Order: sequence, then C-alpha cells, then structure tokens
Amino acid sequence: MDITNAIIDYRRHLKRRNCSAHTIKAYMNMLKQFVLWIDVPLEQATRDKLIDYVDYLISKKAKPKTINCHISCVRAFYEYLEREEALKVANPVRKGYSMRLPRPLPRFLNDDEVVKLFEVIKTRRDRAMFMLMLRTGLRVEEVSRLTLGAVDLKGNKIFVHQGKGGKDRVVYISLDAHWALVEYLSHRPATRSKGLFLVEKGICRGRPISVRGIQKRIEYYRGKAGLKVSCHQLRHTMATQLLNADTGLSTIQDLLGHELIATTQRYCRVCNLKVQRDYHRAMEVVMQRTLPLRQ
Repeated sequence: MDITNAIIDYRRHLKRRNCSAHTIKAYMNMLKQFVLWIDVPLEQATRDKLIDYVDYLISKKAKPKTINCHISCVRAFYEYLEREEALKVANPVRKGYSMRLPRPLPRFLNDDEVVKLFEVIKTRRDRAMFMLMLRTGLRVEEVSRLTLGAVDLKGNKIFVHQGKGGKDRVVYISLDAHWALVEYLSHRPATRSKGLFLVEKGICRGRPISVRGIQKRIEYYRGKAGLKVSCHQLRHTMATQLLNADTGLSTIQDLLGHELIATTQRYCRVCNLKVQRDYHRAMEVVMQRTLPLRQ
C-alpha cells in the first residue's frame, strides 16, 4: 500500500465532504502520529496493535477525549480505504475501544456574577463582543469569524455562516446587545477589513480579532472581576437563562446550533426553574385533593 498517496487521497476526500480546515488539519495530524508510531504496514494493523496504540497515548498522558479522537480518526481512515479505495483491509478499530468520558454539568454565571463581569468591561468593542456572546450563545470561533455583512441591526439578527459542523443558522440580538453593538460600530475604525470585531492595538491593528485574542480578553476581565469565567460559560449562561424563562428546548437547540436535543437537555440537569415551578404548581393541586395530610 502506498501510504503517502492514500493519505493524500484521504485529505482530498475530507475536502470533498466539505469538512472544515480545522477538522482536516486535526485528522491529518492524528493520522500522521498513528502512521509514525505503528511498526507494521497499515494493512497488517490488528486489534492488538490498536490497543497498544491506546496504551501509548495513555502513557503520554493524553486526555480521554483526545484518545477517542485518535481512535475515531483511525477508524474513519480504514473505512475510507475499504469503501472508497476498495482495498481489502481489516479495520483494527472495533466497538468498545473508545474511553468512557465524564459528563460534567455545564457551568454558568448567576445574575450577580453577570453584573459583576460587565461592570469591569469598559471598552466598546469588548462590551459589544461579550454581550453578544451572552445574549446569542455564539461560540468564540463564530464570533471571531463574524463579518459586518452578517449583522442585520434592523432585523435584530445575525447570520452565522459555517458554524460548528459547517451548519448555518440565525441568532437574534437582544435590546442590550443591540445597544452595545451600535455603540461599538459608531466608533469602529474605518478599515477595509470585513471583520466585525477588530484588533485595536499592536502590529495586527485593524485585522479581525482571533479566537485566542478573544480568550485573552475574557481572561483579563476574569482577573479583574475575580470570577471563574470563560467564553463558553457565557454560552452556557445564555442557554440556562432561556431555559429558566420557560423557553422550549427545541428553540434553545436551534439557537445554539446543537445537532442533538440530548446536548441541549443537559441544561435541564443544572438549574431548571421551570421544573421547580411546575413541581410546586402541581403539588398545590395534589395537596388540595389530600387536605387531611395538611392538618
């Protein structure tokens, strides 16, 4: 088997499937690591070899989620060789090889913490940027790629192009986020860049702010406010607030761009005031039917 050509063809295959550049790069890096590690031809890789590879990743202190990504990458590559290249190779990956992952509950900010955070955010750009994340649930990558053309201030909505999984969606702008955006845009420096949020200092001034640039800003404000907060927690906060305001799960799913409703349902396990209200309302009815128990 010509490994080099097979990998090149696989890369083209991923591009034809319209995988994101980030996904393709990650798959290529993981596949390269597997090819360099294995000491037999790829077509001779066995289940035992795959288990040894998992043990190797564990010895390198790779996290379970990272190891599962490696396993998925190897599985997908062998499936491609068999299905697309018509090569008779045995896929060394079988069900049950993935590691069990913890399912931590989403962490979010309570109302007091939200106020405390925004009290220390003074610049127009950062206030608009983080208010938008709080009110729309946009991922940090989606914010960094936002363009001026994606924002419809008259319609109070934003078009999210090629979000996670290559999916487009529409999110809506709240009144306070609208004000923050208008205030920022009225002072946004004139530039040829189509990016919405721009770098304001240094040699990259005037260019769209990067994901790491946004993360550094939230880390700065986290220190000033004395809070444990990340960009993704703003997304969790938005989802939890909507849930507690009796918003339907399917609506929250659409706004967040979740592929599975089960992902959205995780927020119900955190702080569901709707369940609490429904419970007490139902118990009032129950107790009315069992008056003797109240004496």
